[in-house]
Amino acid sequence: MAKVSLIAKLQTDPEKSEEVEAALAATCSAAEEEGGLEIYSAHKDSGEEGIYWFFELYTDGDALGVHGQGDGMKAAMSALGSLLTAPPTINIASPVAAKGIQL
Repeated sequence: MAKVSLIAKLQTDPEKSEEVEAALAATCSAAEEEGGLEIYSAHKDSGEEGIYWFFELYTDGDALGVHGQGDGMKAAMSALGSLLTAPPTINIASPVAAKGIQL
């Protein structure tokens, strides 16, 4: 099966950046429990306040399908979700070329 990537845009209140970044860190820590999740990284937008991006890479679609099912991840994602000001924009793709990761 082919690897699957996910790119998500998160909109948050710029005045809650410390809370948001703590929730993002907790979500990344909770992701350690997920098999098939190769990369799970949060990024702060350099041009627009309150915007964060997630880049995720999964071994296959099955791994993406079970993402967020563990108790730790459910709790972390719930805390992060409460800080969003709009639903996340999520794009799922198939990587075709990369440096630093095995496709």
